[in-house]
Amino acid sequence: MGDGIKEEEVIKLFDSELKVMDVLWKYGDTPAKIVADMLTSELGWNKNTTYTLIKRCIKKGAIQRLEPNFLCHVLIPKEQVQEAETNELINKVYDGSVDKLFAALLEKKELSKDQIARLKQMVEEWK
Repeated sequence: MGDGIKEEEVIKLFDSELKVMDVLWKYGDTPAKIVADMLTSELGWNKNTTYTLIKRCIKKGAIQRLEPNFLCHVLIPKEQVQEAETNELINKVYDGSVDKLFAALLEKKELSKDQIARLKQMVEEWK
């Protein structure tokens, strides 16, 4: 009986919501105004758009609003979202086959000798 989120409770975030989360994962607790300023500067978003996305993330349980100053506190680790997104990609595009995904990645990208060595090491560690 852990306190973590169960697999079936994984929060689904859309790409725009992930932009908000990326700011918080990078900088930690941040006032909503600063998040909005950053995304306006970086992506040209209207501040109201960012506030709407923050509120959606709060409703989904990905962000907690703290006072004072509408401080945004992230509730889910980036690794959890990365894992869920990777699993969704594997299931949706590669018929649930990790080896198909792996083969597709290797075919499309030239890898350095160091990257190849790291991949071989990872495969050996999984055995």
